[in-house]
Parts: sequence; structure tokens; C-alpha cells
Amino acid sequence: MTELLRRALTLVPPDARNDAGASAEDVRAYLDQDEWDFALELLGAFGGIAWQTSAYWKLLAAAAEELYLPSKWFHWREAETRLGLVRADLVHDRRYPIPAQGVYRPLWNLGRGPRDHWTAVVWVEARPELPAGESATVRLVALSPEGWRHLRPGDVITMHEGQPVAGTATVIEYAGVGETRQRDR
Repeated sequence: MTELLRRALTLVPPDARNDAGASAEDVRAYLDQDEWDFALELLGAFGGIAWQTSAYWKLLAAAAEELYLPSKWFHWREAETRLGLVRADLVHDRRYPIPAQGVYRPLWNLGRGPRDHWTAVVWVEARPELPAGESATVRLVALSPEGWRHLRPGDVITMHEGQPVAGTATVIEYAGVGETRQRDR
């Protein structure tokens, strides 16, 4: 597993900082001390989508699995790298909770006509699930990213499971494949 983490570390740009302010050198120091789980956590906290390749996230997922740690988030980020990232504030009207970790796949009307429906998988940020009738920030991975390229912050999209509309989301961030995320610009 050390080899997997070291290989991932070589993909981090020297000037990159993660959400906690740690650098690649900080990660290297933890690896040298055999603090693999902490090094993995630091590597997973690097923002950005342009320099993080699919291979980077696959290395982190494999390392997590070897350490018997959850890997679903790393697989999710790998999908965002391949397919793009949409973050939105969702208000839903379902009678049932939305599961948090990428198992719910509703249709979304992206605002270009009544038949403009595309499927995306939902990840609820910072919560184990989104209870019925509540709102939260969600991440969407579009299964067909070409339909989502026109989205910009402020756009309103609707979630469908049939009639009536199951929820409304306001886009707060969009990053296509290979684009730098807003917060990293």
C-alpha cells in the first residue's frame, strides 16, 4: 500500500495545497513515518479536478481497500474526473430520504425544454442521507456529460421520478472534464 500512496503522491503538483493546507512534502513525511491512513486522508483532501487524473483516484481507492478503509469516496472522485462535476443546492419533495453515497439515480431536466432529461447519480455532501422534505448541497455525476456542459452557477434544474417534480436544485458549481474547479482557480 505504501507503493500505491507514493505513486499517487508523484501526481500531486509541488505547489498544490489540500483543504487543510498540507503539501506533498507533508504527505511524504507521514508516509516516511508509516502513517498510511493519515497520508491517504491528506491525499484525498487535495482539491482540483484538472491535475487529478483517473489514475490518481484509482490509486487512492486501491490503497484504501488494502488498508481496509472506505474507498467509495475515491471511486466517486474518479468518476467526477472522468465525467465532470456538478454541485447544487437541492430541495426535494420526495416522501423518502435520498441515500447519501451515490446510489440514487434520478432524471434531471436541465432547463432546455420539457424533454431535456438526463440521468445523474447523487452524492449528498456531509450527511448520511437527505431526509424527506429537507435540503442540502449535493454532487451530481452525469452519466452522459455532454448534456450538462451548458450549466452555469445559478441555473435551476429539476429532479424527476415521474410526476410531479421530485425536487429543484440550483447549480452552485460546474467543472467539465479537465477543467479547474472554481475554488481552485
